[in-house]
Amino acid sequence: MNQTISFITLGVADLARSRAFYQALGWQESSASQETIAFFQAGSVAFALFQREALAEDAAVPSAGSGFSAFTLAHNVASEAAVIATLDEAVAVGARLVRPADKVFWGGFRGYFADPDGFLWEVCFNPFVALDAAGFVKLP
Repeated sequence: MNQTISFITLGVADLARSRAFYQALGWQESSASQETIAFFQAGSVAFALFQREALAEDAAVPSAGSGFSAFTLAHNVASEAAVIATLDEAVAVGARLVRPADKVFWGGFRGYFADPDGFLWEVCFNPFVALDAAGFVKLP
């Protein structure tokens, strides 16, 4: 298997609400989007929003279930101040602050917000991982 992730698709309860939330964060929706799915370019990965029930049906699994989904999405930024500013921006457009920004034992600085469907986003400054000019993580 080629070591790559092509798409991250979130199954959301209200596609219009989620679409508006990510647009309010400044994300530019792709012209490939349709009424039933929203696409956003997120670096080298495509990010998509799709109705939860339809996504579950596509995967042939039940759509019921809530709580911690055993993963988080992460957005790395260039400074501690940028962590705070990004969390504030997300909350201003409807996110729920889950964990305020604070220092991490390993030397970083992070906080968490939940999008309208409860998907967890970590906003993190990691002084040990470089970001390129476009803001993409570059692992050694």
